Amino acid sequence: MNPTGLNALVGKGRKERVCPIWDETAQLLAALLKRMPRGEDERVFVNRYGHPPGAAGVRYRLDQYVNAAAKSLPTLVRKRITPHTFRHTVGVALVSAGVDVTVIRNWLGHVSLDTTNHYARANLETKRRALEKLGKTTRPDKPPRWRRNADLLSWLDSL
Repeated sequence: MNPTGLNALVGKGRKERVCPIWDETAQLLAALLKRMPRGEDERVFVNRYGHPPGAAGVRYRLDQYVNAAAKSLPTLVRKRITPHTFRHTVGVALVSAGVDVTVIRNWLGHVSLDTTNHYARANLETKRRALEKLGKTTRPDKPPRWRRNADLLSWLDSL
């Protein structure tokens, strides 16, 4: 981990990614390294053979943690939690925080903006904030014309 809080990871397609981390995560990693010191060239997370865990190893370890957490929070048993769940959750949180989707696309390493739009499915809170941004002047002060047309409303009711 370097002092900027950014780490390079190798992701899908062997692309190197820079991964910003939250302060809380940096503090947890610092505490872990204090308990289990490593040399500069040594990996922090390794499998039983001393190699970095592969995708299956990460999923296996995550399943262990989810099962352990489910003892305190039984609803976790019914949820499908994968490493991608965290990626998706961060993508949605970034959209909710108002981060531009092109920034999110670059951060997540997507080639196409269409892929990033998958994360941009707005939640209710995001929709509510968007409506509040409109302001009073852009909202209609009276019902739309079709609402004021009794004949049209009667005809629609008859359908």
